[in-house]
Amino acid sequence: MSEQVAAVAGGIIGGVLLLFLIGFGVYVLLKKKCIGPSYEELLNASTPTQTEITVVEQRLSPSLGYAKDPGAKSIPFIVPPKFHGRDWVGIQNGERIQEDSEPYTAPDFLPRSSFCSMGAAYILGSINPALYKYPDDNEETDFPEGNIGRIWFAVEYEHETERLVVSLIKVRNLHFNSDSCNPFVKMHLLPDERRSLQSKTKRKTLNPQFDENFVFQPPSEYGDIQFSLSYNDYLGRLTAVVLRAKGLQFQEDHGVVSSAFVKVSLMNHNRFIKSKKTAVVLGTPNPVYNETFSFKLEQSELDTASLSFSILQNAEGDKTILLGRVVVGPYMYTRGRELEHWNEMLNKPKELVKRWHALSIST
Repeated sequence: MSEQVAAVAGGIIGGVLLLFLIGFGVYVLLKKKCIGPSYEELLNASTPTQTEITVVEQRLSPSLGYAKDPGAKSIPFIVPPKFHGRDWVGIQNGERIQEDSEPYTAPDFLPRSSFCSMGAAYILGSINPALYKYPDDNEETDFPEGNIGRIWFAVEYEHETERLVVSLIKVRNLHFNSDSCNPFVKMHLLPDERRSLQSKTKRKTLNPQFDENFVFQPPSEYGDIQFSLSYNDYLGRLTAVVLRAKGLQFQEDHGVVSSAFVKVSLMNHNRFIKSKKTAVVLGTPNPVYNETFSFKLEQSELDTASLSFSILQNAEGDKTILLGRVVVGPYMYTRGRELEHWNEMLNKPKELVKRWHALSIST
């Protein structure tokens, strides 16, 4: 009985192994059948392109530093279908794809990147040199009829120093009856025609070249002061930074070295609130202070408060001489630049707003 069971089991196992071998053989045959024709078809496609690429590869091999075996077969190069019908060229070291003198023609096909492999390249386009040519400057030759000349200049305003800078460049095509023309340029900053700036004189020319810079700074009679303002509405704090002064007009005081300090006073209506002073700077009409002062001021008081900056000269004994004063505040007290500075401070909370102001003696 046991021998019969063993024979049946052996037969089943042998049948399973036979079926497995048959299945594996069929799978291998089908695999070769699917891959073989496809590979042969690729090898036989685009024969002219293969020949061209082979030539390029042989031509480039010496520059790459290795010798090509004459008996070795070329590696097939397959051109993607979307590139069929395009012109392909070989590129050697130093070759140019297109000369600058050739007219520019936009290609009908511009992919995002070029297709290059084994020394072949497809021409996608070229740069048109005419697009980068600097335009002809005909300002010195194209003059309107009836003109008496043309002047070139530039104007720049420096907000920090409140200066107007005029760059005088050149003048062309002046109309003058004699060849001994000696031109110069005179500039006025209106409405004050009494003060003017003048260029150098150019000899015997109707087309002078100047290249000079001129600065207009409407000067203050008593000097100027620069300071910054800031208001913190959360803390209810007004901050003033006294930076510097310039052009101070010291009064003569024999035996005493000229010196000045700044007194900053907070007022509310006509009531004095508090004042603070900077250190004294000796011996210069252009002192630098860089000192910060803070005052407690509620937001409800901004429409009735003002800030006074007074520059005082130390005199003999304990006396002081007022050199100039500036008051900033709301419309109730100020106008012009002082009012603009105050309003700019309110519009830019927690930010330091810096400006120059002209000093005056009047209160």
